[in-house]
Amino acid sequence: MSFQTPTPHSAMTLLALGLNHQTAPVSLREQVAFSEAALPAALASLRALDGVAEAVLVSTCNRTELYARTTPEARSNVADWLAGQHQIERDWLESYLYRHADAAAARHLYRVATGLDSLVLGEPQILGQVKTAWHIARDAGTVGSALDRLFQSCFATAKRVRTETRIGRHPVSVAFAAVKLAQQVFADLDRATVLLIGAGDTIELALRHLVDARARRLLVANRTLEHAQDLASRCGGYALPLSELGRHLAEADIVISATASRDPILDRTAVDAALRQRRRRPMFLLDLAVPRDIAPDVARLDDVYLYTVDDLEQVIEDNRRSRREAAEQAEAIIELQVEHFMAWWRGTQNQDALKRLRADAERLREQSLIQARQQLAAGRSPEEVLERLANTLTNRLLHRPSAALRDAAQRGDVELLRAGERLFDPGNGNEAGSESA
Repeated sequence: MSFQTPTPHSAMTLLALGLNHQTAPVSLREQVAFSEAALPAALASLRALDGVAEAVLVSTCNRTELYARTTPEARSNVADWLAGQHQIERDWLESYLYRHADAAAARHLYRVATGLDSLVLGEPQILGQVKTAWHIARDAGTVGSALDRLFQSCFATAKRVRTETRIGRHPVSVAFAAVKLAQQVFADLDRATVLLIGAGDTIELALRHLVDARARRLLVANRTLEHAQDLASRCGGYALPLSELGRHLAEADIVISATASRDPILDRTAVDAALRQRRRRPMFLLDLAVPRDIAPDVARLDDVYLYTVDDLEQVIEDNRRSRREAAEQAEAIIELQVEHFMAWWRGTQNQDALKRLRADAERLREQSLIQARQQLAAGRSPEEVLERLANTLTNRLLHRPSAALRDAAQRGDVELLRAGERLFDPGNGNEAGSESA
């Protein structure tokens, strides 16, 4: 699919709009999450909105955000679109959304990609997720020069932050925090059987941390058995297809689930049956997925301790304190890169304005020439036609700036009046007109 730039009818702006773990509970985040398979169609729908020129969608367990190049008028339409995509009441969703424009939008993306806006400060997985979102948008044809430049700059900035600060040292993920929480509940993981559901990055990281913690027995369940076998073989674990989950659930002291399923993997009936087989021995369940893999009403069962990603905040706070100094250094790097990007952005905006100005002048020139040729053909003298052409062209070219300056004078817009003086001052050296003008 090729990218097309719409005819500009208003100044374009960068927009970041979304919600995350800081502004919205998991019950809402799972409602507005986009699966990876759904992103191309969603991007096409978003790009089709009036005033939206480019778009990228980032959807993870902790956030759903869209980045767009839009007209200012399109900002409200974008929020309406997000609510409509998930059949959510617009006013209710609005109370959880944040919006950032231009430099603030760029700054937000840089902070997201470097892990400064993550639940776990400095966590490294988000950069890969942002890159995936960018690749999908490029393939869908919704990325043009502005967002491509922004995201490329963002990736370079994230790399600098990782290499030049300590924020990337001993990276801590949500998976690590989940295993730490499990260790608080089961002091000796070497006596515990852990069942992991899924085979993505989060589960793979959790598996590594469980091996380091010397968990006694590891089970890996996944819809695709080959993927489960691949992970289990690395740690001496046992792989099983998702269809056999019910047969093995009772063996698990700890369950960690992180799949991309749109519907719960474990419901109350299945967990209750497992508890009966365990003779009511407690089960510790960690649901790291958004949408959730474990039905919320499972928490009402006796002898069940169910946690979601929102419950990891206290576990993560220790990590956050140790990284705050590195985060300050990272913020300084980000601020510099935001300035560099915005300098480029303002330059492109000025170029667009100059192109529109020149195109408008060319249109007026062509209209005046057509009229002059018609007058010559009608037999008017060349001197009269030239005089009329000069007057007509002068009036047409000066009409808009003259009206704007009169309006500025009436409104007391001193900044515009001073700009007009500098622009039209015959003593500024630009009156001769050059080929490069």
